[in-house]
Amino acid sequence: MKQPPRPLSLLLVVASLISPFALASAAPPTDRKPNFIFVLSDDIAQGDLGCYGQKLIQTPRLDQMAAEGTRYLQAYCGTSVCAPSRSSFFTGLHSGHCPVRGNYEVPPEGQLPLPDQTVTIAEVARAANYSTATFGKWGMGFFDSSGSPQKQGVDHFFGYNCQRHAHSYFPTYLYDDDQPFALPGNDGLTVGQTYAQELIQDDMVQWVRDHADQPFMMFYAITLPHGRHEIDDYGIYRDKPWTEQQRAYAAQVTRVDSDMGELVDTLRELGIAEHTLIVFSGDNGSSFSPRSEIGKRFDQASNGLRGFKRGMYEGALRQAALAWWPGMVPAGRVDDQPWAFWDLMPTFVELSGATPPAGYETDGLSLVEYLKGGNAPSREYFYWELHLGNRPVQAARFGQWKAVRNGFDKPIEIYDLHLDAAESNDLAKLRPDLVEKAETILKAAHRPDPNWPLTHRTEAQNASAKQAWAIKRERDRSKWVPPHALRLRK
Repeated sequence: MKQPPRPLSLLLVVASLISPFALASAAPPTDRKPNFIFVLSDDIAQGDLGCYGQKLIQTPRLDQMAAEGTRYLQAYCGTSVCAPSRSSFFTGLHSGHCPVRGNYEVPPEGQLPLPDQTVTIAEVARAANYSTATFGKWGMGFFDSSGSPQKQGVDHFFGYNCQRHAHSYFPTYLYDDDQPFALPGNDGLTVGQTYAQELIQDDMVQWVRDHADQPFMMFYAITLPHGRHEIDDYGIYRDKPWTEQQRAYAAQVTRVDSDMGELVDTLRELGIAEHTLIVFSGDNGSSFSPRSEIGKRFDQASNGLRGFKRGMYEGALRQAALAWWPGMVPAGRVDDQPWAFWDLMPTFVELSGATPPAGYETDGLSLVEYLKGGNAPSREYFYWELHLGNRPVQAARFGQWKAVRNGFDKPIEIYDLHLDAAESNDLAKLRPDLVEKAETILKAAHRPDPNWPLTHRTEAQNASAKQAWAIKRERDRSKWVPPHALRLRK
C-alpha cells in the first residue's frame, strides 16, 4: 500500500502523552479564515476504526486524529445511503427537504441533479471568497445538468461523477473537472493496472498544496470501502486466513487511514494545520448485517446498535465521526451529544463569516461552540426519510425519544434511546402521546416533492433506473470509454 501504517502501539504511546486539552490551549491567529475539509468515507462504520474498538483492522492515523481531536458517538448521517447522505451535507437540508432523498439513477450516466435554485455549501464558500473542490464520488448531477459540480459552486472536481461508474476501483476512465480521461490497463470489471483512489488522492493533495495560501473548502467523498471490494495491494492483510473479500475490505479501510494520514501530514508541512478544520465521517452507519461475511469477521456492529445501511434504526444512522483542528477542537474528547450532517452548513457559515447567496436555507444549527468544547445546540427534532424500492421509510428523534416508521402504511415505533439505544423495546402501545407527537413531526418534516412521494416509488424513477442500469451493463460489456476522453491526462 502507498503508505504503510505506523505501528499502533507507538501512536497510542504518543497519544497517551497528550493532555486532553493541550491542543486547545492556544488558538491560532485570527487574521485568516479557517479552511474546512469534510471527508465522507463511503460505507465506513464506527466498528471499522480502532478508536471505536476495532481489533483486526489497523487505523493508526485516524486513531491519532481522534486522540488529537474529538470523537463523536452520536453523529448522524443525512440518511442511510450514498447520494442523499452526501446531498444533505452539501445542501444543509435534512432528507425531508433535500431535493435528493434516495439513489435516483439517470441515463446514460449520473444521478438526479440538484436543482439550479439549490444553494450549496460550495456556493456559500465562494460567497466568502473561498476556493472550492470536490474529490471522489459526486452523484448529484451529470455535467450537462443543473447538478454539475461546476454549476453548484465547485471550482475543481476530480473523480467519478456517477455512482454506478464508481462501483469499480479500476474503471476505464475518470473525470478531471468535466473532461474524461482514460485509465490504462483497466477494464472496469477486474483488478487492473491503474487504481482510481491513487489518482484521486494525489490530485487532492496537489490541490491542497496549490491552495495553501488562501482559504478553501474541500469535500473529499472517498469511495472506499464501498463495494466492489477491490484494491491494488492487500498490504498487511495479504496472508491473513480470511476470505478474499475480508482481506480486501480490511485493506480498503487501512488505505482510507493512510490517505488521511497523508492529508494531515501535508497540512502540517504547509503550516496550515492550525487553520484547518477536518470533519471525518461515514455516509451511513454499519454497512453489513452482523451475520454477513464482513459484518461477522470484523464485528462491525460492536456498538450494540440495531440495524445497518438502508434502514432507519440507530445502527444505520450513527456515524464514525471525528473533528480535528489543532488549537481549536479539544484533544482526546469523546462526546455523546447528537448532531447531524445538515448542521455542517450553518457551522461553515459561522466559521467563514459568509453572507449566503439568495435562496439559502438550512435545517441545521451551527456547531462552532460545540466543536470547540461546548454543548451541542438544542433543537426540536432530527428527521430522516429514505426512498428505496416501493416503501419509503421515515424516522425522527426528539429528545431521548426515537420514532421509526418502516413504510407509510406501517405503525410508528417508539424507543427510549437513553435506556434502550439498541431499540429493542417498542413503547408505542404504552405511550400513545409520543406516537401522536411523532406523527406530527413526520408529517411536518416532509416537504412534498413529486420525485419523492411517501407512498410509493414513481414510475418515472423506475423507468429511469431500468434504462440507466441497462446502459451500465452494456458499457461494462464493451469496456466503454467516452469518445472524447483524453488518452493521456492533461
